[in-house]
Amino acid sequence: MPDQEPTAPTPPPSPGPEPGPHSGTTGLPSNVAAAIACIPLIGGIIFYILEKRDGFVRFYAMQSIIFGCAWFLFNIVSAVVHVVFSAIPAIGGILVFFWAIIAALVHLAFLVIMIITIVKAFTGVRWDIPYIGPIARKQVESAT
Repeated sequence: MPDQEPTAPTPPPSPGPEPGPHSGTTGLPSNVAAAIACIPLIGGIIFYILEKRDGFVRFYAMQSIIFGCAWFLFNIVSAVVHVVFSAIPAIGGILVFFWAIIAALVHLAFLVIMIITIVKAFTGVRWDIPYIGPIARKQVESAT
């Protein structure tokens, strides 16, 4: 019988990353639920209604609702400004052109803020959108 070298026992498998805390009602991890809630208006409304216990998710949901309303309101104002500017004789076309550039930049800013908010929520960081975050925090705290 050939000599066999003793083999070391195999080490136990290393534990994987610990899952984050789960949100109270939805069963999703809090960071995932908060990131989905950051989808302006729709995601916020759904998760604000569904989630009753997790303050982190509720904060991001309320912030999303307010942010989505601001984005929607800007679109309405932008459409009205476009109609008013286009009705001005002689310089209306120039005004519409410049307003379109301004509106595109504002939409880009809204998109960047939305992406930052989703990333912050997914990493588990509570981040206030300027002006909107404190309002959302007050609303969530007064509701609980």
